[in-house]
Amino acid sequence: MKRIINLTISNWLKIKTIFQFTTHDTSTSLGKSNERYRRILLTGSTTIIVKLFSAAINLITVPLTVHYLGAERYGLWMAISSIMALMSFADLGLGNGLLNAISTANGKNNIKIAQTAVSSTFYMLLGISCLLFLVFISIYPFISWQNVFNAQTELAIKESGPTMFVLVLTFLINMPLGIVQRIQDGYQEGFKFQIWLIVGSIISLIGLLICIYLKLGLTWLVFSFSSGQLIATFLNGIFLFGKRRKELLPRLIYFDFKTSKYLFKTGIVFFLLVIFTLLGNSTDDIILAQTLGPASVAGFEIVKKLFLFSMFTQFIIQPLWPAFGEAIESGDFDWAKKTLKKAIRLSILSSAIISLPLLLLGKQIIELWIGPKFVPNWTLLIGFYIFILFSNYGGVMSTFLNSGPLIKKQLLIVGLASVSSVFLKIVLSINFGVSGIIWATIIGYSLFYVIPSYKISFKYLNSKSK
Repeated sequence: MKRIINLTISNWLKIKTIFQFTTHDTSTSLGKSNERYRRILLTGSTTIIVKLFSAAINLITVPLTVHYLGAERYGLWMAISSIMALMSFADLGLGNGLLNAISTANGKNNIKIAQTAVSSTFYMLLGISCLLFLVFISIYPFISWQNVFNAQTELAIKESGPTMFVLVLTFLINMPLGIVQRIQDGYQEGFKFQIWLIVGSIISLIGLLICIYLKLGLTWLVFSFSSGQLIATFLNGIFLFGKRRKELLPRLIYFDFKTSKYLFKTGIVFFLLVIFTLLGNSTDDIILAQTLGPASVAGFEIVKKLFLFSMFTQFIIQPLWPAFGEAIESGDFDWAKKTLKKAIRLSILSSAIISLPLLLLGKQIIELWIGPKFVPNWTLLIGFYIFILFSNYGGVMSTFLNSGPLIKKQLLIVGLASVSSVFLKIVLSINFGVSGIIWATIIGYSLFYVIPSYKISFKYLNSKSK
């Protein structure tokens, strides 16, 4: 116990030394290290604040909109929004490619790389956005949107098409503006973007309240609510390109075909990573419905939602991505190696401690929350507990593998892990029931991701640290 207290005090003193609102002196290796950690802490902590703020906003907006719109029109909004969420990879991974390019430029202290990467990405995303808009408006009049979303009432039928149009329009406008977030993430200034997200949430809330007060329809309500983040990102961009990084303002003169080709190739790798990740993690319900019937999905999803509450450690892990990229490009491999080891230990230990009450009291929590009918067995609870540990480990490893020259190797092992886990899910769910799904994921990713990713990462770091 005394050892744990001393370790806690020691870590707290280190955090106090690192955390400050002004930048550290980066002319020394210690200063560079502390500055990276400072930015990781700032981005991680502000992300947690934003998530809590968003949850509070949802507590206000969900009952307001449900009562104002009614079940069908609110469901229509959510159904259309879910389709837009699935289109998040429509940028073909160019945003992630830009993040890597910015962290590379930061590590090399090379503005020219950043200028060509930003302008090339912006105009490619603008082109993709315009092309998708032309395709959408060409097919829009010929699609029966009320049938797509199974709208029943006269008002829902009337609003389904225009609401879809509004959400597609805001999505496509936001696509090229996404470079603002990637630039700030790449320079390890993600905390600034998170602060602007709070501004966007406030604007969205105000717009929603105005629409309800004026008794406007679903289309206007969705437009006002969706415009909040769009306005905040636009204002963020004005401050970014007008004051902080004027030299990065997208200009055609900086567009470079060679850079665009490189970004496109890198983007495709990220695009495929997203596809494989969706295949490995988003097919559980579909497989369960086919092998055991739709009724089996409910019990699985309840346990999943319970354990997802312990996943907020991912908000601290994500800012490691640009920090690793900058460290690798600047040749600070010792820092990358030391930080990767620390991050693995911290993520696994913290997730093990945070998730433990959910494992031990999971049955009682679900019985009180949902009812005795959905109380899970120990096999399913233990499976999800181990899954959370693996997810945190995988989150850390992916931030390192995404940021360096090892991304193609990561694509290979993620692809093998995803495909094998899908096959195992079918076999194990048939033979062992609902819990077979989560254990299939654990086995598949243990064999093809957990061990290989560790060996690939540290083999690379050891070779560079010599």
